Amino acid sequence: MPVHKAGPRIYSSIKFHHLVRKSGSGSTQRASNISLNLVPFVDMMTMLVCFLLMVFSTSGELLSAQKGLELPGADSKSTLQKAPIIIVTRTEITYQGGLIANVDAVLRDESPTYRIEALYERLEAAARKIKEDVLAGRVDDKKLLESCEKQRKRERVDPSMLCPDGLAILQADKETDARLINKIVVTAKAAGFDNLLFAVKNK
Repeated sequence: MPVHKAGPRIYSSIKFHHLVRKSGSGSTQRASNISLNLVPFVDMMTMLVCFLLMVFSTSGELLSAQKGLELPGADSKSTLQKAPIIIVTRTEITYQGGLIANVDAVLRDESPTYRIEALYERLEAAARKIKEDVLAGRVDDKKLLESCEKQRKRERVDPSMLCPDGLAILQADKETDARLINKIVVTAKAAGFDNLLFAVKNK
């Protein structure tokens, strides 16, 4: 099919003879003008889709907000890299958006292991998968693999590019009980997450 110059050509490509009215001095009816220009509409929709993809992209480093969570303030201007997220509000504990336990129930629990079992199971499975991905080289950023290699050699690494093996983020409300924070830290360490970053609100 030959390529033609862009523009409306509804009468030439599609024969809508029943829509065409005779015009001129001898015609008693108004001439029909049917012209659909879809180029601006397509351009607008394309820009809208690109904007939404940029704003709601999941590949960024922004942390999701959750109702009932007010982060403590800090003077730090650094951003946290992508990692599994544990969220502690004033009423509940969630991991990657899924409810783990109620805060009051965890504080009442006096288990001798001093860890949250439901959270431990989720973290242990995630830590195992991350370790397998790192060992197999299934990491998008090569700098992260280099950081993992330096970490194994006990060398100094860039704080902004930490190895994902053993790295997790804790978002805790500023009013969270210290006993609960301690339990989460113990649980994360037992599951294989030795490097736990605390999310704060930059001033």
